[in-house]
Order: sequence, then structure tokens, then C-alpha cells
Amino acid sequence: MAPAAAAAAAATNEANTSALPTTHVPPQPDDELPSNIQHASQLPLVPQECLSGIDSRPLLHVDERGNHFHYSLQPMSYSVCFILIVELLERFSFYGYYYTLTLYLTGAYNEDWNAGFASITAASYVSMSTMVAYSTPFVGAFLADTLWGDYKSILFGLLCFYVPGVLLMTLTSVPGLLGEEFSVSLLTLSLLVLWPMGTGCLKSLVNVFGAKQFHPLLQSSMIESYYVNFYMAINVGALCGIGSIPILAQRNVTLAYSWPLGLLVAGVVVFVAGTPRYVRSPPRSELWSSKTSKVVRRTDRNKNKHPSTTSLVSVVRICLLIVPFAVGYNQMPTTFIVQGTVMTKAFGVIDVASMNTLDALSVLFFGSVTATYLYPSLSRRGIKLRTTHKFAIGSAFGALAICWALIVECMIHHAYQKDGSQISVLWQAPAYVLIGWGEIFAISSAYEVAFTASSPDKKALASAVNIFCVGGLPNLLCILLYQSCRAWFTNTRGTTELTHLRDYSSAKIGHYFLVLLGIMVFGVLVNLLPAVRDFVSLVEEEATELVRTPMIRKPAASFGQRDHGGGSMDESSPLLLTPGAKQYQDYLKYGQEPLLHKMGSMRAGPSLSHLKGTKPGHIKYKYVPKLYNKADETPRVIARGSDGESLTVGSLVKEEHAQI
Repeated sequence: MAPAAAAAAAATNEANTSALPTTHVPPQPDDELPSNIQHASQLPLVPQECLSGIDSRPLLHVDERGNHFHYSLQPMSYSVCFILIVELLERFSFYGYYYTLTLYLTGAYNEDWNAGFASITAASYVSMSTMVAYSTPFVGAFLADTLWGDYKSILFGLLCFYVPGVLLMTLTSVPGLLGEEFSVSLLTLSLLVLWPMGTGCLKSLVNVFGAKQFHPLLQSSMIESYYVNFYMAINVGALCGIGSIPILAQRNVTLAYSWPLGLLVAGVVVFVAGTPRYVRSPPRSELWSSKTSKVVRRTDRNKNKHPSTTSLVSVVRICLLIVPFAVGYNQMPTTFIVQGTVMTKAFGVIDVASMNTLDALSVLFFGSVTATYLYPSLSRRGIKLRTTHKFAIGSAFGALAICWALIVECMIHHAYQKDGSQISVLWQAPAYVLIGWGEIFAISSAYEVAFTASSPDKKALASAVNIFCVGGLPNLLCILLYQSCRAWFTNTRGTTELTHLRDYSSAKIGHYFLVLLGIMVFGVLVNLLPAVRDFVSLVEEEATELVRTPMIRKPAASFGQRDHGGGSMDESSPLLLTPGAKQYQDYLKYGQEPLLHKMGSMRAGPSLSHLKGTKPGHIKYKYVPKLYNKADETPRVIARGSDGESLTVGSLVKEEHAQI
């Protein structure tokens, strides 16, 4: 810390201490460091090394590179609120477009001005767009880690891809504006390049950027409430977008598409307005550099070796288990829409695109029920669902959803053959509800295992791999399925135009649903195999051991530091016993409240507070000077805080280690 900053911090600390009542007892070296500092009255509890002397941002953190970061006492209202608003508006925009695209491409909203796509072509376009959106998080993570950091990468994705993409898509809906004929090429540019790339870049960065607004030590427990608020913002935005835009599009598609565009631009303005308040960390290019840290296996007192890393290939193999369910999930914006176009609107306004609201409502309702009642009930009986069992349950719900789609298919054909009538789109409701219920067990568990089963230095990459397996790879398979089963989407006139009941009834889409049902059943059976179950459990146990026994690293050459200790380092870091690691990861796995969001509804089960031996540790005051390099600091122990950033601890003598 600079001398001026240190003096200011000391003055602040002294002033705060003098203002305390006479009964105040200063913290002792063996006391635990608080993890929820959010009021000025708590500042006397903050070590001098963590005080900045700045009134608006009194908390200080210094990373292993010597970068100084200043934090507010109320990050949620000071800076995070801007990020939550952006996420809400972006999700409104995304889902407002997403579930109306198939109808827009086939001309359901304007018969005189549209792309003129057949049903199978429109479904393929939507699947390709989704595939790009769930593949480009790799790009966002790379830009943030190697070039610009989170903040600039988010702005880049918004201004260079997202906003231009939705603007171009909206302009194509205006008759005659971009040419005398509908411009399919410009629509393709927006739908397959700009819009999904912007979505992908934001998907991998926004939630992490919000978590980084909290002090990694002094506010680590507050991150729990942030994630709850973050995922609630996602659901509010999604519900509003799905519930309003499809209804507006029935009257005027250009007006309907102008709302997501306007709100997205407003989101950009809000995000930029919060710039002076953000904690903005620089890119961590060494994560992608050839000069990586040397990992030393740690041996405990009993001389038992612990794993130093888990293979990313293992994480990929686990994430692939979710692909069968994800294939069924991604039918909602495609074949479910195609089926619903020949069904009558409910109450005159609720069309098939609006029916997707039931999926989000199902996620919220059953996610809460599962977290509040199911998991605690199982826990009281000593039962814990394995990850593969959750995948199997999710796939089973997906299979039930496809079964219901088959029943609806039979009802459509029966009604048409009987008297040429149509059935109500409300008959599709159980399929959407079952898919949403399946998400809770399948996709949410995939997000969880991608985080918990990956090694500490591969969390971001593992998350991108999981997103690809949830949306990228399944949509590629959907495209291949559409083309392979094209004959079943062909009517008696030899075209794939299925927007009219007469044409639809002559096709054989029921055969396609049977193939999907086979894929869902395959997903159930694979996840029930003992070999698969044991493999996933082994990988999870190894990753858990990594959290319990930290990796001790020698600094990479790029840091310009020397290892003065010589030989291996047989020490545990007290930092890995903090809320920034064990407690936070326990929350992600067994937290008190459900984390509800689209494409990954819930990561939290029952609280661990009632279980024996589940008292997470904290950093003690006496270790803070070592953490902030106020003592000899070799060898150095690298660990990860609650925001995913590396934290540095100085040398620890064995006597201190024995007291941990």
C-alpha cells in the first residue's frame, strides 16, 4: 500500500476506533475475520491492511500482482444494481426475440413481408442461432482473460454484436425499408452472427462481473444473496419478454421488436452509467499463456497424496451426459412452435410463442418446491441424489414431455380427420411444464458439476464447455436431425410448408417425436449405468479433495519472482478454509435458497447448517498481514476467493500451520 494510502487508512481506522463505545473489545489475532462487512459501524473490525481511506469505497483488496481494488460497503446498491438491470433488460430482449423467430421466419406475423422460410428451414435457422450463442462464451471468456477484462469485453459484445444484431433484425421487419424485397441475407447476418455472438459474450461474463463487485474476503458471504437476485432478474426479464412480445407481434411485429431493441439500448446506457462505481479487474493473461504455474502435490501429515488437478476431459465427458435432455429441451423454440402454429389461440391472444412462459413458471415453481421440500426431506432420511441420478430424472421428465407432444400430435390429426377442426394450444401446456421440471434436475445439475468437478484454474473454461454441451452441441444435433428426418416434415404437395392444418396433417411429424423419445430414453439409461455413475462420483470426489487440500504453487516465471524456499512446500493455506472457498462452494452445492434462472434452474439443496461437522472456517486476523504481503512472502500459496480471483498468502511457519 502506498504511504499516503496507508496513512489515510490508519487515520480512518483510528477515528473509527475512537468512536466506539468503551465496552468495545478490539478483535484478537485468533479471532475470525468477518465476511459480511456492509455498515460503517463494522469498520473497526476491519484490519488496517483492508482499509482504503476512501469514504465511498472504504474496503481495500490487493491481489497477487499488487493491483489495488476499492469496494463499497453496499455493493448491491452502489454498483451491482446497474448490472442486475442490464441482465434483466438483456433477458427480456433475448427471450422476446427467441420464441417468436420461428413464426416470424415463416410469415405467421405478416404474410406479405417475411423471409418465406418453410417450417423445417425456420427451425434449422433458430437451432443454428442457438448453437452459435452457446458456443461463443469461449470467445467472451478469452477476451476477458487475455485482452480487455470483464468490463470492456461486455461493452464490446453489446456494442459490436448484440445491439447491431437486434437493430438489423428489427429493421428487416419494416416493409420496403432495406429494399423492395425482404432481405434474407441481412436477416441471416443478424440471426446467425451478430445477435448470437453478442448473447454468447455476455452469457459468460455478466454474472462473474457482478460477483467481483464484492470484497473477496470481507464480503464473501454477501455473494450468496447476489446470485439469488441475479437469477431472479433473469427470470423476471424472461417472463416479461415471453409474456408480452409474442402478443404484440400478432398485431404489429415491427412495434413488438422495437421494444426489445429499445430496452437493450437502455440497458447499455445503464451499464455505462455505472462505470465510475465498478470494480474493474485487469485481464489475467497468464491463464492462457504457455508460462503457467507449477503445481506441487501436497502431502498431509499422514503422507497421503491428494490430487493436484482434475482433467478437463473428465468434465467434458460428464457434461456430454446432459446432451440427450438438451436435445429435447431445444424443441421448445422449434418443433413445438411448428406444432402450435396449427392450433387455435387460447382466449384469442395466447399463441404458441406465449406458451413458453409456462416453462419459466415451471422452473420457478418446481425449483422452489424441490429446494424447499424434496431435498430437505431426502436429507432427513440420509439420501443424497447422485449427479447421474439427477441427469436421469431430468431426462425422464424430458421423455414424458415428448410423450405428451406425441399425444397432442394424435389429437391434432384426429380432430382434423373428424371434422377439419383445430384444438386449443393449451393442450401443449403439460409438455412445457414437464420440460421445466426436468431442467431443475438436468441442466441445473450440469451447471453445478461443471463448477464443482473442475480444478480451480479451469473454472471459466469448464463453464464454457458446459454451456456448449447444453446449447451448442444439442442444437447441432437438432439441425442434423431436421435434415435426416426431412421427409417427415414434407406435406403431400412436396414442400415443408406446414403453417396450414391441411399441410401439417399430411406430414409425419409424429415419427420425429418418436425419434426424440428414443433419445430421451437413451439419456435415462446411460445415466443409470453403474460405470457412468462411479466415474462421475470419482471425478467429483477428486475435485472436492482439491478444495479441501489446496494446491500449492510456485509462481510462474512471468511474475518475476523466485522460489527462495527450495524443494516442496508441505503447508496448508488458511485461505482455503475461508468463505471464499469452502463455504462458498458449499453454498453452490447445498445452499439455503434455490438459485433460479433460465437454462439452469437451481443449484441449491438443503442447508448444511444442521449437519454435523459442517462448520466452514474463516481467516484469522493474524494471517491478514501475510495475505497482503506485510511479511516475508516466500513460498507463496495461491488460492481462489469467492469471486474466482487468485488470492495470495505469504510464508506460513509450521507452528502457525498447526494452529489452523
